[in-house]
Parts: sequence; structure tokens; C-alpha cells
Amino acid sequence: MNGRVLLIGGSDPSGGAGIQADIKTVTALGSYAATAITALTAQDTRTVYEIMTVPAGVVLRQLRAVLDDIGADCLKTGMLVGANVVEALCDELSDRYPDIPLVVDPVMAAKGGQRLLDLDGCAALKRWLIPRATVLIPNVPEAEYLTGLKISNLAEAKTAARSLLDLGAGAVLIKGGHLAGEQVRDVLLTEAKEHVFAAPRIPTRHTHGTGCTLASAIAAGIAQGLTLVSAVERAKAYVLHALRHAPGLGHGQGPLGHAHPWKARQMKKEKIPTSGG
Repeated sequence: MNGRVLLIGGSDPSGGAGIQADIKTVTALGSYAATAITALTAQDTRTVYEIMTVPAGVVLRQLRAVLDDIGADCLKTGMLVGANVVEALCDELSDRYPDIPLVVDPVMAAKGGQRLLDLDGCAALKRWLIPRATVLIPNVPEAEYLTGLKISNLAEAKTAARSLLDLGAGAVLIKGGHLAGEQVRDVLLTEAKEHVFAAPRIPTRHTHGTGCTLASAIAAGIAQGLTLVSAVERAKAYVLHALRHAPGLGHGQGPLGHAHPWKARQMKKEKIPTSGG
């Protein structure tokens, strides 16, 4: 396998999102997945029933155990629960592992609306974690919360991405799934360039864990030495493939088809058009 990814986030026993989706994604794309668990949840495709937070010290012990032995070529954060975990993680990364690329998925709420990061945690994420991010990957509601801006179209998404870039992130990818249109258009902004990725909107209820999957796929690409644009292109193609091959499980928003046979040549079939600015 090529590339090592340390996945930092919450566990989803239904297997569709969180650490379970992260591991499936990274493995399917040919990288090695290791984990640091921040929370245990009781959830299914319909709702989150209960959350048990892992103490910040235990999260850090997991982090050190992996990085000081196996190492990592990229880190990816998902559900971080609260400010104590966010701050402890940022201190640890700055002090001991400042050079490892970091993909930040600012998980704030489940698709059912249940809060997964408390208000203090959101403030800590904005103040401490975003400036550490190699790439920040919010959806539209998360980007609106972090910027205070209304996002109803691609132009407004670009403005919000610039605002988030000004907070210190190396790059910002705002996902367009919440915006209207037959195509889903995501905007990637760096200090140097702007790229828009367009993909067909798949009419399906099986969207549980799409954000986790996309962010982990991007992390796998970075770990393997792909450019950020290439990592996003492949990640988008993988998510599209997984949506089209969802197994049809669950009574709510079902999981993706993470394990459906995937090869690099699928890029030719699942090509994601990209426009550069």
C-alpha cells in the first residue's frame, strides 16, 4: 500500500460514516489507515442516539502511539466533540508533528441535525485548527456558520471560501451538495488558484457519510503524493462511484458502496470535470 493516513474522529457503529467510512475509503484507495478515536456513538442511518466522548488525554495517547511507531503521511480530522480535544490536538500537532499535512473536515452536526461539536469546540476549531489545515473541507451549512455569510450559489461559495482562506487554511474546498442544481459543484480555493469541480447529482437517499468519505479520499491522495487538485478529482470520482453502487441498506440515509471494486482506471468512467481559475 502507498501512503499512511491517520484518521482522527468518532466511531459510527452502522459503518456508514465516521472512522468506519474513513478506514474503508483509505483502504479502497490503496493507502494504509490508522485511527485515533475521539468519541463512541450509538447511531444508525436515521439518527444519533448517544455520544460518549473520549478524554483528550486518551486521544493524544492514540495519536502518539501511531505517529511514533507507524508514522503518517497525512492526518485527517472529523468529529472532535469539544474544545478540549481541539485545543489538545492542535498543541500536540504544533509541538511534535508540525510538518504532516492535515485535512480538516469540520464536522459540526449529523445529517439528522444532532450536534457533534459543541459551541466552544466550534470556536476552538475556527481559532486553532483551521489555521493548521492544509485543506479545510466544509459543506455549505458549515461554511455559513464559520463565516457568517449566506451561501445560496457558486459565487457566494467562492466568497465564503476566500473568507475561510483568510483564517489561515492552506486551501479551502466548499462542497456544493446543499446548493440547488442538476450538478454538484464544489469550489477549491488556494492563494494562487481557483478550481470548480462539477459532477452529476445522484438521486439517492444513500448519502450517509459522504463528507467523511470525500475528506478521507482526499487525505489518501495527499498521502500518496498527489497534487491537491488531483487528490480532489480522484476523491470526487470515488464518491460518485460509491454513490452509484450504494448497497441499499438502512431505513434512513443509507451508506455508500465503499467496498465496491475500485481501480484507478475508474477515473476514466467517473471523470469529474474541473475548471481552473
